[in-house]
Order: sequence, then structure tokens, then C-alpha cells
Amino acid sequence: MPPPDSPVGVPTTGLRVEGVSVTFGHRRVLDNISLTVDEGHTLALLGPSGSGKSTLLRVIAGLITPDTGTVSWGDVDLTTVATHRRNVGMVFQDEQLFAHISVGGNIAFGLKMAKVPAADRRARVDELLELVGLDGFAGRQITDLSGGEAKRVALARALAPRPRVLLLDEPLTGLDRDLHDRLATEIRDILHATATTAIHVTHDPQEAEIVADRTIRLATAEHL
Repeated sequence: MPPPDSPVGVPTTGLRVEGVSVTFGHRRVLDNISLTVDEGHTLALLGPSGSGKSTLLRVIAGLITPDTGTVSWGDVDLTTVATHRRNVGMVFQDEQLFAHISVGGNIAFGLKMAKVPAADRRARVDELLELVGLDGFAGRQITDLSGGEAKRVALARALAPRPRVLLLDEPLTGLDRDLHDRLATEIRDILHATATTAIHVTHDPQEAEIVADRTIRLATAEHL
């Protein structure tokens, strides 16, 4: 069943997940999950390990096909749309940055794949570096970054193509508490400044409260 605090009503614009279930072997990871995220808002998915938070993100991104249910943006059904055509950005726990490419090259990667002209790519990279507090870092090597700087670069790279939805899968894992809380506040401010629609996965209620406009709790589904 949907989480008890799922919103009632459907946004005219924004993300809509309806009746999504996913089963791996004999384990039901997601059981009839429904939720909405209004355009420009951030939803936190809160829950313990095994509750299906990351699986739900991968369904939204098109990396996993649900057994049942749909994923839509406004009136457009994305359920069968290929991942690269959904305009969904992702930030992972371990950043997954390209170590052999500079900071600027990492941020520009999606723009290059989309054949954005070089001058426009450079301007977008400079804009995002300023936004995430790394002005002048374009030429830095990934291996020279601190943990917090790497997380900022991962966020900038995901924002570069202006995704319709940004999915953040426990992006602050592994940071000490002071840096964790500072980056949580920065993420909230950046998402608001860019009017980005986002889903932020965490097991930390305090982090969810800082980053998100609204929180949904997922419980661990039952075995079949």
C-alpha cells in the first residue's frame, strides 16, 4: 500500500508515481507505492535500509522496470521511455565522477553528450561552479578534491543538463556531521535557487527536514 502520509491529489505539473511494485526473486521491495512531487519542490524519501528507497529512484530514472504501476511527468507517461530520454539527473552515494577528466569536464559531460556547443558548455560549467561554491575549479583534477568538494561537483554535473527531475541517493553518506549538515543546507538552497524538482533519499530524519519541503516514509515490504 502507499505510505500513510502520501499526498492526496495530483499536480498538474510535476512527477507522479502511481501503484509501483517491484519484486526481486521472492522479495517484494516496493508494494503499490504512489507519490507526487510538485514542480520545483523537493521530496525526501526516508526509511531504513531495505525499504526500497534506492529502487524507487531507479524506477523513476528508468533503470528498473516496475512489475506494476506508472511514472509520469504531468500528463506524459514515462514508464516505457528510455532512461536517456527522460531528462532525469542522478547523484549517487559515491559520486561516480570520472577520475581521468577534470572538474570542468565532469560537469560538462552530459552537455557534451547532448551536443551543446563548446562555448555554451563552458558558460554553464562556470555558472554551476559559482553556484556550488567552487568558482575557479574547472581545471582541477578529481583526485585533488576533498570529500565535500567531490559531492559539490557531482551535484553540479547532475544539474548541468537542467533535468526535469533530480534524484539524490543518499548523497551525503560518509561525511562528518558538521560538513554533512552544511552541505545539506547548501543542497536545499541550490535546489530552491534553481527551482529544481527533486527526490532526496536518506535514512536521516534531520537531513530530510533540512533538505526537503515534504517527507514520505517508506517501510520495508514483506516477503512473498
